[in-house]
Amino acid sequence: MENTIHISSLYKQFADVCAVDKISFSAQTGDVIALLGPNGAGKSTLMNMIAGLLSADDGDIIIDGFNIKQNPTDAKKLIGFLAEGAPMYGDMRVKNFLSYMADLKGILPKDKIQRLTAVKEMAQIADVWNMKIETLSKGYQRRVGFAQSILSDPPILLLDEPTDGLDPNQKEHIRQLVKQLGEHKIILISTHLLDDVEQMCNRIMIMNRGAIIADGVKQKILEQAKAFSLESAFRKLTGGSYV
Repeated sequence: MENTIHISSLYKQFADVCAVDKISFSAQTGDVIALLGPNGAGKSTLMNMIAGLLSADDGDIIIDGFNIKQNPTDAKKLIGFLAEGAPMYGDMRVKNFLSYMADLKGILPKDKIQRLTAVKEMAQIADVWNMKIETLSKGYQRRVGFAQSILSDPPILLLDEPTDGLDPNQKEHIRQLVKQLGEHKIILISTHLLDDVEQMCNRIMIMNRGAIIADGVKQKILEQAKAFSLESAFRKLTGGSYV
């Protein structure tokens, strides 16, 4: 079954700031999209809106035919979300936290142990399985958050800075895992790292001031960046500074 996202004229304003400005795009199974742009471009706001954590002032988000405003429960069941600085219960042990999240996500008891074992291996968190989350390094906390996002094996993943805080070996593992998962899912990744883009993604969308100013296959967009440093490339593509 092919999964789809359709975003139509999505708009969000905070006080005098237009965070998302009439954005429209579509994605389907196999799309691994890098969402790029300077700080304040609206990337995290867009991801929070797709995840159903922020309501739109205008426009529609359709997930596999479910409008997230009209059928929020059905739409959210299809999404796994790793938010920036993903909040977790620090006094819970990793295994208890993920078990609790499995219950919240409606994973059936007969499938629960299998899924917990699978994400423990995929996120490489066996070494901290019995530890309290508050005692973990930033890198391990990030991997626990990643495990949470893939726990229900959702067809759509939203990953905000998924390699943030990871050491080089951990980054390489997550990049390869995301690339593998992307063969059968829609994945939207917000990142500041060109290595993330080159190794994980097949499509790039660049945002600036709440709008998508470039959208295309990875090779086409990166061709414009190859002749420049990363900072210069983003100044050229976004009309602003890359932070």
